[in-house]
Amino acid sequence: MTAARDRGAPVAPVRGLTVLYDAECALCRHVRDWLAGQPKLVPVELVAAGSAEARGRFPGLDAPRTLDEVTVVGDAGQVYRGARAWIVVLWALREHRPLAHKLSTPTGMRFARGAVLAAAKYRERQWGGRRTYRRADGWRYDPSAGWVHNSQSCSDGSCPTG
Repeated sequence: MTAARDRGAPVAPVRGLTVLYDAECALCRHVRDWLAGQPKLVPVELVAAGSAEARGRFPGLDAPRTLDEVTVVGDAGQVYRGARAWIVVLWALREHRPLAHKLSTPTGMRFARGAVLAAAKYRERQWGGRRTYRRADGWRYDPSAGWVHNSQSCSDGSCPTG
């Protein structure tokens, strides 16, 4: 009986997930696109971490932290981070639920943490070791200051007029 049921379902059933991903990270966008194409057992929404939508939907979440580590929010307010976030996302996917159950064991969790650490190292190399995220439109995210727009001086007439 237990093997056929999802772990913890009677306590807090998950009927939908929102994955907060770093829209400025090539690896994160690749995973977002992969997730979007996967057959799902549970609906999965993909929202850019730190975006106005994410801040509006989840005002209690620490926006800088959602950019630093993958964060998944369940429809009943459950918050999963890091390896647990990846496991719950795999659990929502039809073809990967058995893997999620394997990764949720103590041995599997060590493997999942290793995968998350490898992704974090890749992202750190992508950002050149700096913790400030920069966007092409002039906005940057600095953990100590939040989102800041780098406005240019238009004294030389070089500012775009939109």
